[in-house]
Amino acid sequence: MADPRTRADLTADLRGLGLTAGDAVFAHGALRSVGPLIDGPDTLVGALLDAVSPGGTVLAYTDWQAPYTDLLDDDGRLAERWRPHVPGFDAATSHAIRDNGALPEFLRQWPGARRSGSPGASVAALGDRAEWFTADHPVDYGYGPGSPLARLVEAGGTVAMIGAPWDTMTLLHHAEHLADLPGKRIVRSDVPFATPDGILWRTVEEFDTSDPIVDGFDDDYFGTVVGDFVAAGNGRTGRVGDADSLVVDARAMCAFAVRWMEERAGRP
Repeated sequence: MADPRTRADLTADLRGLGLTAGDAVFAHGALRSVGPLIDGPDTLVGALLDAVSPGGTVLAYTDWQAPYTDLLDDDGRLAERWRPHVPGFDAATSHAIRDNGALPEFLRQWPGARRSGSPGASVAALGDRAEWFTADHPVDYGYGPGSPLARLVEAGGTVAMIGAPWDTMTLLHHAEHLADLPGKRIVRSDVPFATPDGILWRTVEEFDTSDPIVDGFDDDYFGTVVGDFVAAGNGRTGRVGDADSLVVDARAMCAFAVRWMEERAGRP
């Protein structure tokens, strides 16, 4: 068995990909691809934090492990008989969705981390600007203006794909929101929120992030967008541990994705 990577090892790899003090980095990680780690997922979280310290911020897409979504009807409604049994979303305690791997959940639990309050679009952040990135996250259209993704672009941050498939880049949901595309799919669903007075149910409205936002795009078209961006000479590739990795400028990536979408499905 290969020796495990240390926090210092991964920090050096991340800095080799261009991360530096003061950066804001939105991280996606496939931990198995990175290889054995001396302290498990905390090794990567700590390395990301070290790579952008002092002054930097590490973010990850948490969503939440909603236990009831398979019970929603075609209109996004949950039958009354199930509602008393469903826990509400609590930004401080609700687990990150398991589909996104271990990194977001470990980051969410790191001392000092903050988590935004729009359940399906929620983001955890750790570092100097964690509060700014996560504050006042709109509940409806949580990938649009005022979201942590919009603030990542505003702040001139980066996205790091650490062994993660390129079609999982969450930033492109922000690009979908911004792009002028006819026929964007909208979904509405019942969501429970934990409050001091009990569970408050609310209908949340959002552009569809489970499927391509308009007809004509492949299911994994995000990967094509990122691939075209890299093929045009953008981003930096290398390895973090054993994981093939990519770091891109969030503002440039988002602008490229908006143009890409509009050129193929936008208004004339």
